[in-house]
Amino acid sequence: MLLALVWLLCLGAAARPQWIGDAVQLPATGRDLLLAVDISGSMEIPDMVLQNRNLQRIDVVKFVIGDFVSRRENDRLGLILFGSNAYLQAPLTFDRQTVQTLLQEAQIGFAGQQTAIGDAIGLAIKRLRDRPESSRVLILLSDGANTAGEVDPRQAADLAKLSDVKIYTIGLGADEMIQQTLFGRRKIDPSADLDEDTMRYVAEQTGGQYFRARNPEELVRIYAELDRLEPIEQDDEMFRPVNALFHWPLGAALLLSFLLALSRVGWSSGSALNSRGAA
Repeated sequence: MLLALVWLLCLGAAARPQWIGDAVQLPATGRDLLLAVDISGSMEIPDMVLQNRNLQRIDVVKFVIGDFVSRRENDRLGLILFGSNAYLQAPLTFDRQTVQTLLQEAQIGFAGQQTAIGDAIGLAIKRLRDRPESSRVLILLSDGANTAGEVDPRQAADLAKLSDVKIYTIGLGADEMIQQTLFGRRKIDPSADLDEDTMRYVAEQTGGQYFRARNPEELVRIYAELDRLEPIEQDDEMFRPVNALFHWPLGAALLLSFLLALSRVGWSSGSALNSRGAA
């Protein structure tokens, strides 16, 4: 009977019984944010000055956006990298660590040396159009003008407006930089190719805002301001707490098995003593 009871308790534990509590309503806040980052050849220009050190644009962008990503706990984040072509590196997800890793692993030239701003916007529209209307946000960072791709940025902005996609644009690059040449040092404008008019048009057409980042400090302030955007209320989620109960029948089976083993040892010892006495 004990063996049968132990067997039944083990079967009960293997069935993994659970206690399911009452449903709890969890309010969900957040937005669907796509981050489009320029990784064209010009992002290698070392015109970002931090503590008297010249850093490449891409290195500063990775640091600042990485910090921004780490704070977006309630948002679905996605990552688009673009150069001559635009690629979706991470679809909208709550997995911020994956987005962070893919951003840090991005290398100049992976998407080509030119800049396809319009294609990046078009890809973002495609990914955001099925999301709630008030939750479609794209943050696009570039240091140049549209020099590649099939879609003109202004036309892409018009399509974004029709799809209720709000776009915030960031123009990156210093206004001046000292360059060493064969004839000595001379001052140049490393952001001469930045098309601010188009970046401004894209933002204003879609209800967003255009920002200009000439140094790391300005870029940090821009993302801090974007971080303060009001979150969008989404549908509430239902949660039912679940507690596993398998350990109770499993523990009872182990206890009975131990008692059964002790009883058999005692019975065996008693039988041996009786045999010696009879001898």
